[in-house]
Amino acid sequence: MARSGSNPDRRVKTAKKRTASSAAWLQRQLNDPYVKRAKQDGYRSRAAYKLLGLDERFTFLRGTKRVVDLGITPGGWSQVVRRANPRAAVVGIDILPTDAIEGVTIFEMDFMDDKAPAALTDTLDGSPDLVLSDMAANTVGHKQTDHLRTMALVEAAAWFAVETLEQGGTFVAKVLAGGTDKELLTLLKQHFRTVKHAKPPASRKGSSEWYVVAQGFKGRRETGEDAEQS
Repeated sequence: MARSGSNPDRRVKTAKKRTASSAAWLQRQLNDPYVKRAKQDGYRSRAAYKLLGLDERFTFLRGTKRVVDLGITPGGWSQVVRRANPRAAVVGIDILPTDAIEGVTIFEMDFMDDKAPAALTDTLDGSPDLVLSDMAANTVGHKQTDHLRTMALVEAAAWFAVETLEQGGTFVAKVLAGGTDKELLTLLKQHFRTVKHAKPPASRKGSSEWYVVAQGFKGRRETGEDAEQS
């Protein structure tokens, strides 16, 4: 049970059916200012402020027209995009169900499904100018395995961005502590003018998550890929 009253440092007792870890998570939620702000501002999760924090630093939301949101559930990032650009076409995908969001097309399917990339791009009237990925693999409790599983998703998202973005576009993805793996970083630097890592203020200090922001997609002609394949 949560302690009543206005004490900002609210404590949660461990109930018989509640584990210590779940009690700790609930206490963090009760004391988290971003959780409270999300409720006040009408966002579905505190994650909305991570995207807002990244945009405040890198300014990639302004003027976007076509956006892909990978790992959309519960929808906070797409809400941010729609508020920034009400006319933007937004398509999202997640293996988990997501409540409808006005102006957003949502696919409930695994992004790793062979049919997923085409389903996303066919929905947009043109190439996306922004690809967002807040995807993370379900953890199994083994640090190295969890890292590899999540980075495999990030790599898939990066290749999707490279293969679909319009010239000048932006790719934003969640990575883990240590930043982007060497091969993936090489891929991004080959295809984007700038590649930066950042931890927005809304990311909890104890969290291992970081974000990579790759801006200024060079396009296939500029990287010489068309010439190599001709």
